[in-house]
Amino acid sequence: MMSVSCHNLEIGRIPLEFLACGCSSNNKVLRNVSRGFTARKLFSCRQEIGRCRSFSTKASLSGVAPVLGLNKSAKPISLANVFEVVADDLLTLNKNLQNIVGSENPVLMSAAEQIFGAGGKRVRPALVFLVSRATAAISGLKELTIEHRRLAEIIEMIHTASLIHDDVLDESDIRRGKDTVHQLYGTRVAVLAGDFMFAQSSWYLANLENLEVIKLISQVIKDFASGEIKQASNLFDCDVELEEYLLKSYYKTASLIAASTKGAAIFSGVDRDISEQMFQYGKNLGLSFQVVDDILDFTQSAEQLGKPAGSDLAKGNLTAPVLFALEKEPKLRNIIESEFRDADSLEEAINLVKTTGGIQRAQDLAKEKADLALQSLKCLPSSPFRAALEEIVKYNLERIE
Repeated sequence: MMSVSCHNLEIGRIPLEFLACGCSSNNKVLRNVSRGFTARKLFSCRQEIGRCRSFSTKASLSGVAPVLGLNKSAKPISLANVFEVVADDLLTLNKNLQNIVGSENPVLMSAAEQIFGAGGKRVRPALVFLVSRATAAISGLKELTIEHRRLAEIIEMIHTASLIHDDVLDESDIRRGKDTVHQLYGTRVAVLAGDFMFAQSSWYLANLENLEVIKLISQVIKDFASGEIKQASNLFDCDVELEEYLLKSYYKTASLIAASTKGAAIFSGVDRDISEQMFQYGKNLGLSFQVVDDILDFTQSAEQLGKPAGSDLAKGNLTAPVLFALEKEPKLRNIIESEFRDADSLEEAINLVKTTGGIQRAQDLAKEKADLALQSLKCLPSSPFRAALEEIVKYNLERIE
């Protein structure tokens, strides 16, 4: 039987300077919030998710005024530099993750360490810490709570579990340039390792004792399954609409990021409108990240990607660049529907995506979602944490410049 006993975890504490917010929604008396504040009025899961499933399929920023600007930085943005303001938080997280997985499961520990140490940037827990600190100032919190820190750990465990299972489903042998868990330990161990981490994260989630956050994160795990089912049912389907692609991308990528940023705001005790803006920030950032990843599948080498270039297309997973290219090039449909049975047909399909404007239109879509993410940060007070949240959006776009 798997152990889900609670381990002693380090709880780092970094003082937060009080920051005044100029947002009109925050021109009210700020209050101190205890660590165990009561959840605000709950809304049904269906209503919550219903809001986030309305996606714009226009790859244009017309009618959307740029707020903070998406101009290219003077020098490339480094995530290590961006995350410096929460470096101590991430250090504590890394130590705690080892305790959470548990030394009493050596095989699962080795499997988890394989992916924890495979070059991951810890973007999702970093977002939890950045939003936590940016919103804590609004509520008058001087320190992050235990709940903030546990949320970051839960999010990283869920993300790691999903990657392990994704690699099994996709039959991927390489992840970030290293052998995947199922390649090293076999499918049985990989599935069990993913299951264990999902179970462990669920146990810690329940112990947060905040029903709103429990519902929020539980929906993410359901979304993972929905995304995989949607993707599997649409392989080599050239009639897939962009709306369906965005919904699948929300399920598989953006849902977890949106839950991360909103959950962090909830534990800061801010008003509902601010936590909803943090949800929108995470959702649009996640969609922008996914579109950029899908572009890089065509524009980067296997060495840069850590997996074969064009691997999604080869498996019949049609992403934004392909969907846009299909609108211009009928020949591409014939190649895809043949499932690349002819020699060199995959290479021909990749070239058609590149030469028919599919990449450029996908870049426009990524920029549109990025701008929407930046708009959602307007309600936050100016601080190094808000600046870092803005830089993450810009960093993502730099990957395709």
